[in-house]
Amino acid sequence: MSRKATITLATTVAVTIGVVYGVHWQQQKEHEVMYQGVLRDDERRRDKMKQREEDLRISQEKRRIYEAVQTVKPSTDSHSEPSEPSLSGSRSSWRLW
Repeated sequence: MSRKATITLATTVAVTIGVVYGVHWQQQKEHEVMYQGVLRDDERRRDKMKQREEDLRISQEKRRIYEAVQTVKPSTDSHSEPSEPSLSGSRSSWRLW
């Protein structure tokens, strides 16, 4: 093999090894960054769940206090819905006043 061919082959092999190593290193770094994002999401989810549980506990405590102070009786009124005017009726049924 000539000297030029040997230098070309060695350079090509070195560049190829460098590129493969560089791509591998870059993929590892991207993987670590993505995994850190997953960990941050999990932490946010845990914090949100703790906050919701605390809000629920406070709400239940307020309800307990309010129900101890106020008496709540079931309603005996029957709420009737207003009747709508029929389309076949006269226009006077649409009068607002």
